Amino acid sequence: MDRMKKKLGFGFMRLPMNGTEIDYEQTCRMVDTFLDRGFNYFDVARGYLDGRAENAIRTCLTSRHKREEYLLTDKLSNGYFQKEEDIRPLFRQQLEDCGVDYFDFYLMHAQNRDTFEKYKACRAYETAFQLKAEGKVRHVGLSFHDRAEVLDRILTEYPQIEIVQLQFNYLDYEDPAIQSKECYEVCRKHGKPVLVMEPVKGGRLVNLPQKAAELLDALRGGSYASYAIRFAAGFEGIKMVLSGMSSMEQVEDNTGFMADFRPLNPEETGVLEQVCRVFRSMNLIACTACRYCEAGCPRNIHIPDLFAVMNGREIYPDWTGEFYYGVHTNQAGRASDCVKCGQCEEICPQKLPIRELLAKVAEIFDKEKENA
Repeated sequence: MDRMKKKLGFGFMRLPMNGTEIDYEQTCRMVDTFLDRGFNYFDVARGYLDGRAENAIRTCLTSRHKREEYLLTDKLSNGYFQKEEDIRPLFRQQLEDCGVDYFDFYLMHAQNRDTFEKYKACRAYETAFQLKAEGKVRHVGLSFHDRAEVLDRILTEYPQIEIVQLQFNYLDYEDPAIQSKECYEVCRKHGKPVLVMEPVKGGRLVNLPQKAAELLDALRGGSYASYAIRFAAGFEGIKMVLSGMSSMEQVEDNTGFMADFRPLNPEETGVLEQVCRVFRSMNLIACTACRYCEAGCPRNIHIPDLFAVMNGREIYPDWTGEFYYGVHTNQAGRASDCVKCGQCEEICPQKLPIRELLAKVAEIFDKEKENA
């Protein structure tokens, strides 16, 4: 962990795209700029970008830079193994796809009460610790989406865990559904350093409602992302803040304000509290667009896109939501196509009542389409 440079990491969940294909040329430039500016931490998982993210790591990072120039985190994701015997072959394939001989960090991915039981039954934690003993992993950790009491149980049962990745941002900090603050405090109790994911909440803390944007604009101190990332990085025990950067502009902005990191001052903290009050008054859908819900949808509904359209309708009164609803359902399912199977809710890190929310989206947009 001592090799971590600065407090900003590059997450390979949301890369620049040319249509449905990854823009490898731009991604290579982004990686080079990130490294040239003194940052070295990269994060990936097998399911990111429809299973293409690990290959993107090899194409844009590991085949072009020396191994000592970067730190790489990968994860053991739930949908890719069913029994203990599946784990090592999967791990070997991940190493090959990423183009490395070892991972600096290997995380048990998206742990919650239910997935933890599966990982225990498959001896996933024990296998990861053995991989560390063999030198194929430097540090074993977990990423987490559940209540603080579940995290406390995991860290009590497996004190060998070295680091925890949490969803942590100023909007979720006091949210009783996410329990960012409580989970962070559990990590502090167990003496575990924290990796931060979703510091800008899937872009929601960048694409702000007008009233919230005006509050931050008045500070005249930086981009909207800068306040969110600096908020997370300012807590004791936060080792790294991941940013899922999808453009060169984002890389330049993020590395600019994190090159010489300074915590938020009292005035900035007070304004963020006001921004939170703006969001809470709007009752928006708390989707972070991780897209875990899409993979198994039997009706091919692009759920995060439809939720974004719904939120856009609330944030921007003159926004052409009907047009974008048509864009996202032209070659995919409509909200009213939902068969209410519930598998999306089982995998949703935010614990959203997706079926109920899709019904509300359908009531507005599909009814409007039928009446057009």
